[in-house]
Amino acid sequence: MSKSVLPKRTASHSDDPERGHDDLERAHQQPVPAVINSKEREPSTETHGDRSSNDGDEFHKIIVGWNTHEDCEHPYNLPRWRINATAALLAMLAFLVPFSSAIMSPATSQMMEDFNSSSELLQAFMVSVFVLGNAFGPLIWAPLSEIYGRFYIYHGTNVAFVALTVGCALAPSLSVLIALRFLAGLFGGAVLANGGASIADMMPPAKRGLFMGLFILGPVMGPAVGPICGGFLSTAKGWRWVFWLVAILAGFVTIMMALVTRETYAPVLLQRKLEHLRQATGIPGVGLGRSRDMETISWRTILWQGIIRPMKLLVTSPISALCALNMAVAYGILNLLITSISIVYQETYSWSANISGLAFIGLGCGTFSGTMIISGTSDKYGASAAAKDGSGQRKPEYRLFLLPFGGLLLPAGLFIFGWTAEYKVHWIVPMIGEALIGVGIMIIFMSTTLYLIESYAMYAASALAANGFMRSIGGGLLPLAGLTMYSNLGVGWGNSVLAFIALLIPPISLVLQWYGEKLRKNYEPKIL
Repeated sequence: MSKSVLPKRTASHSDDPERGHDDLERAHQQPVPAVINSKEREPSTETHGDRSSNDGDEFHKIIVGWNTHEDCEHPYNLPRWRINATAALLAMLAFLVPFSSAIMSPATSQMMEDFNSSSELLQAFMVSVFVLGNAFGPLIWAPLSEIYGRFYIYHGTNVAFVALTVGCALAPSLSVLIALRFLAGLFGGAVLANGGASIADMMPPAKRGLFMGLFILGPVMGPAVGPICGGFLSTAKGWRWVFWLVAILAGFVTIMMALVTRETYAPVLLQRKLEHLRQATGIPGVGLGRSRDMETISWRTILWQGIIRPMKLLVTSPISALCALNMAVAYGILNLLITSISIVYQETYSWSANISGLAFIGLGCGTFSGTMIISGTSDKYGASAAAKDGSGQRKPEYRLFLLPFGGLLLPAGLFIFGWTAEYKVHWIVPMIGEALIGVGIMIIFMSTTLYLIESYAMYAASALAANGFMRSIGGGLLPLAGLTMYSNLGVGWGNSVLAFIALLIPPISLVLQWYGEKLRKNYEPKIL
């Protein structure tokens, strides 16, 4: 039988739901004795272990935790250079995956011509199929990382992503290209779920804002920068070089991550420590927060429980479902714009194909500005709000203070972009609309991601996977209707429809702000 690496909450957690979040966070960082060998007549409800074979009445146990807050093995205490380098590489990978999705957007007409196809649906699907792969990938990689650790998941999926991207560059037919694009999205989706959780592994809540801002900038800036590069590169070298560029960049990141990164998931590190002590002492025992019952569960059962955990969160937790709806709307709109912005500028302002990628500058400037806004305010607001309410504890809901504002900027930008392009106002004005869209989307992304990480603590990867599934479904399916919608309604009314859909976000944001804490405590999901 295989052993779980997942912590199990003790009786005190379930008895007091208000302590659930704090206890899970403290389980990651609290100092406890590294080894406790004890003999008791009856096993305690607070700890677990195995009965000695020498004396059926005696109870031997090993409980493994961190020696002190300064324990060098704790992920918080990794060398500063390694934390910074790991965060930078994760941000690069988080940028590269959506970059590889969007870079081919200006080159799709070349691909369709080479493969003798004229289907507009297939042309849009070649871009969105990658995002659909991103939807299903995190459902696999996030729970696996909570069972076996982040390290092996990253390196395995990175190598597969590089190999599949090379396959795309060599694809002999449209059907092969679409299949490889889906698989590349599937394996590339690992960082989208696990990256934020890895940063949370290495950073206490008070210091996460800036690092998370840089990480989340990637999934939004990638789609904005990708078409700019793709437009020039496909014109100069052909569409296959679009994939070669992605493969080269991904190969570099893969090698650097193999050299620099280390395991950061605390339960896995504690499990390894426990196994070492078991071998050294010969005493059976359990790790910090582990139950004896889970020692006897087969690895297949553990794996299945881990894989369905994200969907359990999505179904049983109202805050998870509301956050997923917010992100699905925002990301769907973002990906629809990625597939259509260059076409709008080509048809409305007669821009050539090789410079049409510059139309994404407004969106890129907006996303960068949104990152700076929330990175510079989120941690400070959390500290001041915690001091003001007298508790001294940072509630996850403090991360949502700008969310309604971002939800209003998104539809406002869509209205400006759509109607100024419809009436052929100078191109700088629709770019201003794009910038407002970028700011709004970035605020929505960062606020929601930080909220989920701090609400689910040790199961942040599963929470982000559930959210990422809905987000990528929206991002993969909505663009399929984009070109048809613009063709039938025009740019003005087409973007107005998107704006009306985006108006769902502000009321949902207010519900999360006002009632999020109550929903989080009253509907705490049974995810173990």
